[in-house]
Amino acid sequence: MHTLPVSGRVAWWATAWLRGRTVTDLALDAVAADGRLHCGPGGEPLVELLGRLRAAGATDCGLALPVEGDPLGLGGPRELNDLALEHGEAVVAPAAGLALVPDVGTEVVTWRLLPAARRQLPDVGETDRALRRAIIETANDLAALDVARWRPEAADLLMGPDRREPLPAPEGTPARCVELAGRALSAAAIVDVALADDGAAVSVGEIARRRAALDPLERASRRALVAACSPEVWPPG
Repeated sequence: MHTLPVSGRVAWWATAWLRGRTVTDLALDAVAADGRLHCGPGGEPLVELLGRLRAAGATDCGLALPVEGDPLGLGGPRELNDLALEHGEAVVAPAAGLALVPDVGTEVVTWRLLPAARRQLPDVGETDRALRRAIIETANDLAALDVARWRPEAADLLMGPDRREPLPAPEGTPARCVELAGRALSAAAIVDVALADDGAAVSVGEIARRRAALDPLERASRRALVAACSPEVWPPG
């Protein structure tokens, strides 16, 4: 099952830290739950980079999950967009005009600090509704393609996208966003499982139909996860 990307963990826990909802040690332990060392390019600890965000005026941090043709969660400049696209994710601190991009290695995650421009995001309610629709539509499309025959585990996931343990989240993270993030990760897992074995398809045309059926769910899951991990669009309360 998918887990929250490292930039999502940093977005949630750095936001809680910046807002005084958690202490430094707890935030750093949560980020390092993957067992890796987190530092800057010169070896400076992650807390020093977060301190730079705070000094620059950061009040919260949000997630970006860009893919080719869809720089989701980014507003530029080009250097940031290119690097985030290369690594698949980033943390954006909009009030500070800065972003952190992780290079995730086997034992070390190296965070690079770059300027960030203003970005536009879908809101939580919009992405929640879109994801629910995409799950239903994808289930129907894959049923027509007999998903239960060639990927029974994908069919099982489609039948229960909310059946997972709640994600660990810091105080102040809206429960609706925690739930949405979990649903988005389940949807992403469905896409990965359903695409894991194109060899089970009988033709190039069948492979293309599978991918066409899954593309809307992949996009909906990314949009939902970015919204769930971006305080700029969290519901008030």
